Amino acid sequence: MKIKYLLLSAFMLVLWSCETDIENPDANYPDQYYAPDSGDADFSTYVSMGASITAGVSDNSLFAAGQMNSYPNILASYMSMAGGGEFTQPYVSDNVGGILVGGQEFWGPRLFFNGAGPAEVSGTPTTEATNVVPGPYSNMAMPYAIGISYVAPGVGSLAGLATGAANPWYVRTASSDGATMLGDALMQQPTFVTFEPGNDFASYAQFGASGFPFGPVVLDGPTGMFAGVVGSIQALSASVPNGVITTIPDPTSTPDWNTVPYNAIPLEDQATADQINLAFGAVNIGLVVAQTFGLISADEVALRTLASRVQGANPVLIQDETLTDLSALGLPSIRDANENDKISLLASTFLGNPADGVNPANGVWGVTAPLPDLGVLLPSEVQEIQTLLATANGAIAGSVPEGWALFDLHGLYNEVVTTGVFADGFNMTGDLVFGGFFSLDGFNPTSRGSALIAKRMLEAIDVTYGSNLSEAGLEIGDYPTNYPDGI
Repeated sequence: MKIKYLLLSAFMLVLWSCETDIENPDANYPDQYYAPDSGDADFSTYVSMGASITAGVSDNSLFAAGQMNSYPNILASYMSMAGGGEFTQPYVSDNVGGILVGGQEFWGPRLFFNGAGPAEVSGTPTTEATNVVPGPYSNMAMPYAIGISYVAPGVGSLAGLATGAANPWYVRTASSDGATMLGDALMQQPTFVTFEPGNDFASYAQFGASGFPFGPVVLDGPTGMFAGVVGSIQALSASVPNGVITTIPDPTSTPDWNTVPYNAIPLEDQATADQINLAFGAVNIGLVVAQTFGLISADEVALRTLASRVQGANPVLIQDETLTDLSALGLPSIRDANENDKISLLASTFLGNPADGVNPANGVWGVTAPLPDLGVLLPSEVQEIQTLLATANGAIAGSVPEGWALFDLHGLYNEVVTTGVFADGFNMTGDLVFGGFFSLDGFNPTSRGSALIAKRMLEAIDVTYGSNLSEAGLEIGDYPTNYPDGI
């Protein structure tokens, strides 16, 4: 499917470069005499570093068509007009997505829109992490890479897979067992680089700020985010003359955390609601008793009191680790979600399903079994993420080498979700499925979203280096917003 878009883009560029004897006087034609100019930049060897957004992850997985439309690959196609060389990527084996480790599924297939919502595509992943296709590659971005993983030894080793220390996408593409992503980037002696700081915040938020799988976002220290990110920027700037550093988007503002409503539990009949209310009534009485003995405040009682369930929409039942521990009284740390809580797209995949497929008495997720921490961001967790993110982006902006460009990816994401972005006849918004920018995972961009990133980044490059690549005619409409099952 991507081939069609590549051919369309190539055809249009050729068409625009040709003279014609017949013109429509009312039409707007691109400059027939456009002469690509690299300005002060040297695009001859372009290398990108980053995580999921840069690797081409879309619809919750890495697949070949998404890689073809990664923003670095789009950038490289325009850099090639002004002296840029070949740009290579570590293409996966199929358009199903996912990856295997020793034949076992480590990450699942991509999503597609089945008419009702996101669903997994048919087929099974065939990309095997242990089938090494050594690089280095021009696109050295790896799905779900975090800041420290750029410089950490063992991230690309087969032995690291057994201990959970390795990134399977990097394992299959590392130049050697002891290589690092930064080392493989520098090995190519790039003349121009783009650097995206990593998935630390997105991964931390994805699991409800619960610390799984990477632990809390630690900025400082020898294994903290800054050690990997700032260290990589310093090493790159010491060897590479030109480049672009991006800021980090706020995952809490994306559709991943703003699509599922807090009252996403529909009950079909009042009889079911009454059964639930009977059980919840005992919890509410226990809270009053706890207040009587001075164990909790009236405000906490109000927060924890479970509302009467009714036929129709009801709040999601959630865990809240910030509540006073009343387990000695047999009272769990649960409450109803409210408009200040954020429920993830991941949680929507199991809301309403049995918490225990063997024992129905263990309840239903979000109904009588509380949604675990990994599916919820509490207001305090949102504030934690946003505060740390502001500090991180400030440090990143302060680390941009002299003469390099800073690209505000955080600002672009914020613009999409707050006001929308109108470009090339398309309005890109923060809506899932139909907004155009965000793919079905709610965080990573669609191919058209990647084209918008590339378009804006070309403008930033032109401003910094005096090039004119943004005038070459990149049209975001040449890139799709979705991929069907079976491509």
